[in-house]
Amino acid sequence: MVRLADFPLAEIRLYDIDEARQNTIAPVVEKVIRDHSQSIKFTVTTCPETAFSGAHFVFAQMRVGQYKMREQDEKIPLRHGVVGQETCGPGGLAYGLRTILPMAELIDLVERYADPKAMDRQLLQPGGDRRRRDPSPAPESAVLNICDMPVAAMRNMGAILGVDRHKLDVDYFGLNHFGWFTQVRVDGEDKMPELRRHVAKFGLLTEDAAQTDPQHADPSWVKTWRNIQPIMECFPEYLPNPYLQYYLMPNQIVEHQNPDYTRANEVMDGREKKLFAAAVEYKNTGILPDAFHVGVHGAFIVDVACSLAFDLRQRHLVIVENQGAIANLPDDAMVEVPAYITANGPEPVRMGNVPLFHQTLLMQQLASEQLLVEATLEGSYEKALQAFTLNRTVPTMAHAKAILDEMITANRDYWPHLQRAWQNGEATR
Repeated sequence: MVRLADFPLAEIRLYDIDEARQNTIAPVVEKVIRDHSQSIKFTVTTCPETAFSGAHFVFAQMRVGQYKMREQDEKIPLRHGVVGQETCGPGGLAYGLRTILPMAELIDLVERYADPKAMDRQLLQPGGDRRRRDPSPAPESAVLNICDMPVAAMRNMGAILGVDRHKLDVDYFGLNHFGWFTQVRVDGEDKMPELRRHVAKFGLLTEDAAQTDPQHADPSWVKTWRNIQPIMECFPEYLPNPYLQYYLMPNQIVEHQNPDYTRANEVMDGREKKLFAAAVEYKNTGILPDAFHVGVHGAFIVDVACSLAFDLRQRHLVIVENQGAIANLPDDAMVEVPAYITANGPEPVRMGNVPLFHQTLLMQQLASEQLLVEATLEGSYEKALQAFTLNRTVPTMAHAKAILDEMITANRDYWPHLQRAWQNGEATR
């Protein structure tokens, strides 16, 4: 709403399948809208036709099973001595198994109801379906996947360098939550040497993390930013995405994780409880507590949407079909690279060949993701087990099988095809 001058709106529609949750949040959303505009129409609905008819932009974020299933995603692997995290390792694979088909269904609904003449219609997916490499469930859809993690890293870099993140000109290659910054420039000047010196002492921490990025400043995130230091001590050429800590130093991560109280518990007991308590207080009293903060990913979404809507050709890091952007990865891989965002969609920057070390890591991750998609579409236990086994956070096939089997039980309401395959004996063949 603070960007209305850049991104004028006629109507905002709030759509959710959880009506109770929606009715709690909707009054706060309307309050924010009315504080900035009296003319914008605001619609709250659980009907997809009402939500998507004539829409030019759909901003979608999906957490199937909500935080209670995220808690299982994190705690089940930890019981087996494996990284427990919501988007990386077995937890990320479980999240993907729950999300691929519902996200494809959502895309189908957008395709069915949105105005086909709206050429700038896009579906922006903050965080994305992190395990959906194969676009086959909706091959013709105008879908642009975006993630805030590289942008959060850029915000820290900007604070370290004393400039706004929008002043940074970066090169980056990888997959979602699995990539590297290769160049960081300010007004054409290479800033990687300065960043390397800072990282060698402090990781990617800033002097005032809470002020720089409140969403990524609690104790677990402080550790994450610090862990950039040991990674760059071993591999100093490129600056890694913070999530690479889970793949490159999994044993150290597990040593410092509490199997009884994970990040999901932190969020449920902290941010989630605080936000919903504030929403309930506003609904009951009309007083809006100071509990709401627009983080870096909210600002980033609007940046991308503005560039799409008005053909600004701004350069952003987005997730696109490769098609040669990374020359030595498959064309159909979903890669995260810089792209110029136009009214016709993203125009990826070609990054050339990536080094063998990075290519090999990326290919292993891609293979795990592709097998997971196939497991979802085919209901194949064997392919799901292969996907878990290939993930770098999982040390052996025995670990993979034990974790997958326990996750199938925990996800019986979400993975019916895998549940049937498992019960019918495919798991023991």
